[in-house]
Amino acid sequence: MKKALLAVLLAAWAAPALAQEKTIELKISHWVPASHPLQKALEDWGASVEKASGGSIKSRVFPAQQLGKAFDHYDMARDGIADLTYVNPGYQPGRFPIIGAGELPFLMSDAKGGSMGLDAWYRKYAEKEMKDVKFCLAFIHSPSSFHSRTKKIVVPDDIKGMKIRPADATIANFVTQLGGTNVQSSAPEVRDIIERGVADAVTFPWGSLVLFGIDKVTKFQMDAPLYVTTFVLVLNKDKYSEMSDRQKKAIDDNCNTEAAGRVGEPWGKFEDAGIDKVKAEAGQDVYPLTAEQTALWKKAAEPLVKTWADGVRKTGVDPDAALSELKASLAKYNALTP
Repeated sequence: MKKALLAVLLAAWAAPALAQEKTIELKISHWVPASHPLQKALEDWGASVEKASGGSIKSRVFPAQQLGKAFDHYDMARDGIADLTYVNPGYQPGRFPIIGAGELPFLMSDAKGGSMGLDAWYRKYAEKEMKDVKFCLAFIHSPSSFHSRTKKIVVPDDIKGMKIRPADATIANFVTQLGGTNVQSSAPEVRDIIERGVADAVTFPWGSLVLFGIDKVTKFQMDAPLYVTTFVLVLNKDKYSEMSDRQKKAIDDNCNTEAAGRVGEPWGKFEDAGIDKVKAEAGQDVYPLTAEQTALWKKAAEPLVKTWADGVRKTGVDPDAALSELKASLAKYNALTP
């Protein structure tokens, strides 16, 4: 009888708490097409949160810059224009210097492991660098390289005099260092600027090269794991603060390193599959680098570490320690380039 009475009292106590839990509607925004694997990854993320919240957190994904431009997605989450947004930190050079370590060439070898290694490492720095929002998770795409309309890019000297759309701030520095000119644009605008001759080449992952139609305006495709781009999902703080404890836990349980791997893995497979698609196209010159050519690129990229370190030092973070920590985290998840 005592146990039965206790159960009734607990149920009576819990009922008002659940009744007060209001339904939350999350607007999830990204800037790639709905046909991109990120769309399903974000839909799956929302479904997982909905299940964990007992159905009290619903979500809708807005693709293709419907709610705002690609460059604005961090501020969109900060200002509540969207609730959860997909951000390329490298689209705003100098604003997020610490996470820029993930953009350093020849560092990461795998999308899933790289996403988990980056996420696990960046969590201690996100509070400092992205304090306007609630950090959810970080991830990457598969390693990729240069794709050119005008000429074959084989050694660093080939960049001199070229107009290149860089994937992020670090690659932009690299292009400048090598005597090229940067042409800034978001991913959805790349085909147009190459087709019009505004840019000669781009750094872009393989599957997305096909998805955005950039393979139709480029001919010379370097097959080398030169770089990756870092991305984050961030949440509006006010939206998170209005949630119940159970709802916050549902978010937190889907904003972790394991979830980063779940987002990074399918995208990585999609990008990797793009190489064979481009090779099968008539007129494409898809070429690997020799060991000697790779060594030249690695040597040319060395100054980028110092540039990154100088920017990080201004934040009060020790860049040597931070980079060592990142490499250790990538090694733990089998994603550190040898």
